[in-house]
Amino acid sequence: MQLLLLRRLVTSMAKVSDFKLIDIGANLTDPMFKGIYHGKQVHEADLEAVTQRAFDTGVAKVIITGGSLKDCQDALNLAKTNDRFYCTVGCHPTRCLEFDQTDGMTADEYFHKLLAICQANAKSKVVAIGECGLDYDRLQFCPKDIQKKYFEKQLELCRVTGLPLFLHCRAAFDDFIDILKRNKGNICGGVVHSFDGSKDEALAAIEFGLYIGLNGCSLKTDNNLEVVKAIPCDKLLLETDAPWCEVRPSHASSKFVSTQFAPAKKKEKWEPGCSIKSRNEPRNLMWVCCTRIATIGVNQLSDWL
Repeated sequence: MQLLLLRRLVTSMAKVSDFKLIDIGANLTDPMFKGIYHGKQVHEADLEAVTQRAFDTGVAKVIITGGSLKDCQDALNLAKTNDRFYCTVGCHPTRCLEFDQTDGMTADEYFHKLLAICQANAKSKVVAIGECGLDYDRLQFCPKDIQKKYFEKQLELCRVTGLPLFLHCRAAFDDFIDILKRNKGNICGGVVHSFDGSKDEALAAIEFGLYIGLNGCSLKTDNNLEVVKAIPCDKLLLETDAPWCEVRPSHASSKFVSTQFAPAKKKEKWEPGCSIKSRNEPRNLMWVCCTRIATIGVNQLSDWL
């Protein structure tokens, strides 16, 4: 009964334009959407077609993720091209060495350039501070001490602008939540995006006042799905993290994906209008939505939708 209702629901989502979703995190400035993979031009830029597919499938707005000073400026420039686009401003934990190593710029200057982007656009396009946080899975890119120092520094952006946080946490929850608690007075809410932690970690983040962001990386295993079931519906936000974090056939969540699009092609066989294998895109937000609906049970559907 539940899967039957799910199939009917997602079918209507694909056809009815008044069912609107917001992708709270998509990396639309990634070179893949320009047809560039590992520095090589493989096909034409197709971002316009990618975003149109999303709009045609019920995605009303997309928040473009900023992960470095240059990335944030690029995200802002892209956001200004479409009324449905917004962006975040911050420095990803794996890129925090940029504070100290950007040529011709001190760490304070780097920080104030981020702040200037926020202050000039906070009433129009910039909607959150981030992507910032801690990532102990990829310390080869930035050591712990640097990550912690500049995660805490970026919380000052929150205090000055009054914007919420778009947060990243991988294998670092104890340090992550300690830093947030120490700076609670500076924080205006936020979301832990691409959440893949434990039930206890999710509930601790919610108790602190944060939302939980789900994408394909949040839904890989049966244990992930059990964690998702424990998260209150009103504390969840949905995202794709495109071009990353798609729902893959090997994921536990794939059994809930009953809406399929036209087959994707390998990037080398791209043609206008096609999607690319293993390149996630905002249209696929529906797959994350399908999984969440399937995990909460039929009786709760009307409360969530």
